[in-house]
Amino acid sequence: MSRASLDKDPREVAAMFDDVAAGYDRANSVMTFGFDRRWRITTSRVLDAREGEKVLDLAAGTGVSTQEYTHAGAWCVAADFSLGMLRNGRHRGVPMVAADALRLPFADESFDAATITFGVRNFVDTSAALTEIARVVRPGGRLVICEISTPTNALIRFAYRRFVLRAMTWLGRRSSTNPDAYAYLAESMLNWPDQRGLAEIIAAAGWRKVEWMNLTFGVVAIHRARKPASVDSAA
Repeated sequence: MSRASLDKDPREVAAMFDDVAAGYDRANSVMTFGFDRRWRITTSRVLDAREGEKVLDLAAGTGVSTQEYTHAGAWCVAADFSLGMLRNGRHRGVPMVAADALRLPFADESFDAATITFGVRNFVDTSAALTEIARVVRPGGRLVICEISTPTNALIRFAYRRFVLRAMTWLGRRSSTNPDAYAYLAESMLNWPDQRGLAEIIAAAGWRKVEWMNLTFGVVAIHRARKPASVDSAA
């Protein structure tokens, strides 16, 4: 069994997710008290993937989110650097590709949109990954990120960090094939930027019209942005 550190060495992170792949989706539902399903549905609505569009679902794990995004007829590919995750999602019937977020195996401007659901905080270099994602999205294309965030109310924030996060981690450990991995996941949540902090990272990577929406009191936030339609508009 393995767990990653906050250095987020890609090999360590991939190995950790390989270990938890078999029970990952079940553990997520248990540790989020079933809210993960609601968050994915809301993310799908914000993404608004339409028939004929091509969507990259990065850090897609077993493809549970990818499958959600195909409901309106878009062509969606699940990309992840954990082969164990991809193997455990083969039954979902969506295209799957082993991929490193820093060196995506896709041509420039291949996709109409890109999305990341609870995966961006595992990248070793968030800014570089967002720049690489922009390369494979067409001008005017969309980026949608759903990720753990910071509750906006001070009392809720205190309760979340002191009690709820511990309960979530305990439940995840009890439901996982690799309990130690959930120590890393809890640490990564606590060390992740708040809503504005992530928005600034996204904007610095070249995306424009960055905005966010809080879910469940800000425990989770969805960030949305667009790739500039031209070089001039990026200036």
